[in-house]
Amino acid sequence: MKSNINILLAFLAVMSLATGGIFVKLSSLSPINTALYRILFSLLFLFPFVYKKIQTIDRKSWIIILFSGVFLAIDLILWNTSFQFTSVANANLFVNLVPFTTVPLSYFLFKEKPGKNFLIGLSISVIGIVVLMWGKFSLSGGSSYKGDLLAFLASVFYGLFLLSVYKVRLKVDAASIMFISGLGSIPVLFLTAGVSEGIMYPQTFREVGILLGLALCSQILGQGLLSYCLGKISILLSSVIILSQPVFAAIYAYFLFSETLTIKEILGIIIILAGVYRAKQIPTKPVASYE
Repeated sequence: MKSNINILLAFLAVMSLATGGIFVKLSSLSPINTALYRILFSLLFLFPFVYKKIQTIDRKSWIIILFSGVFLAIDLILWNTSFQFTSVANANLFVNLVPFTTVPLSYFLFKEKPGKNFLIGLSISVIGIVVLMWGKFSLSGGSSYKGDLLAFLASVFYGLFLLSVYKVRLKVDAASIMFISGLGSIPVLFLTAGVSEGIMYPQTFREVGILLGLALCSQILGQGLLSYCLGKISILLSSVIILSQPVFAAIYAYFLFSETLTIKEILGIIIILAGVYRAKQIPTKPVASYE
């Protein structure tokens, strides 16, 4: 029962992460500046809750979490920039291919071997994504390839971020991980934004509101809750649940932008969820975690 609750929380995290693309598209700031404020505002929100806790974290964990922030920053840079060269559908498709990074590396790093149920569930979910996105994404050539590649590379670095904090999560709470990793992200985002775009500032309440929404929904609730779940369920199962992100993106598009859900898309959603259900038939909590 408790493991099912943790799985539901992981889905809630992915639901929150799925709002990221919406806020990035709405933001009038350039992509990397948008990512910079996403992290900066999240640090301001998190500081009152973690400033005492982070003083008790050991040096080794600090270093690991700070370094994971570099991976997170690169992920955000690539992901936000991909929207300039490819469609939202393509970006959502390729950025969610996290299992192709986490599955092989978790085997070599943590000896977590994917079982039969997991591999079957992963395959089913990938098929579901293809069904859901078919007709929305395209391989038309030109700049689209560049955007698709950026989105896929973003999934690689996001996978590296998850792997970096996976074991640290067993002794450090999720909020502290998000705060310290954010500190590691800021220098990379600031330097990259300064060199490639120039530092920009939000000029209106609407711009500030969009950036605050991005920080609260996608960074704190999305990334933070997923970091919490890493202490409760395996990295393999977490990465498969992330594959459901296009499901929530399609649902948001239905309600926010009046995009219709076809029978094919509904079938794709059902297939994805069936794959996740099959994949969850693996151990969800390998060792005791920090409470």
